[in-house]
Amino acid sequence: MLLNSVARAALEIQKALEEEDAQFCFIGGIAVQRWGEPRFTNDADVTLLTRFLDDEKWTDFLLSRFKPRYPNAKQFALEKRVVLLHASNGTGLDVALAALDFEVNCVTRSSLWRSKKNIALRTCSAEDLVVHKAFASRPRDWLDVETILMRQGRKLDVGLIFRELEPLVALKEEPAILERLRGLMRKRKVL
Repeated sequence: MLLNSVARAALEIQKALEEEDAQFCFIGGIAVQRWGEPRFTNDADVTLLTRFLDDEKWTDFLLSRFKPRYPNAKQFALEKRVVLLHASNGTGLDVALAALDFEVNCVTRSSLWRSKKNIALRTCSAEDLVVHKAFASRPRDWLDVETILMRQGRKLDVGLIFRELEPLVALKEEPAILERLRGLMRKRKVL
């Protein structure tokens, strides 16, 4: 179940983005609440489609509505492609400026999720969350992948996961990510 402060922050940024007809979805801890094992999260991670062309427009919009977490926030956002903000309640908001084919597909496949608190948030699909988490490849991300595999099991479209992940892993030049994911899938009897 979502923490109240994170849920409020997520609803706040979702409302702001919907008012501007933005294409976006929540990833990270909020999506893990939906697809994996609920766990503590202290921020809301958002993928916002900007397609490179509208990075400055969306950065300016976000900085006009939310407090930046760091000085030189606009420059940081345009260089690193992430806008780091605080919601009105102080909760962190990490907004990734998205343009890659996978990110476009991720937002396109996203759907509304009504949590146990009857809060409707737009999250990425379980498959896309596995891709995000495996690609990030941090210890916490692998634990999240395992909980998604446990909860979703054979409902997952494994082919889709690998079609999206393989080109990203090739860019990162870390093929071990694919083997680790296959190993987890075999362990959880998803493959």
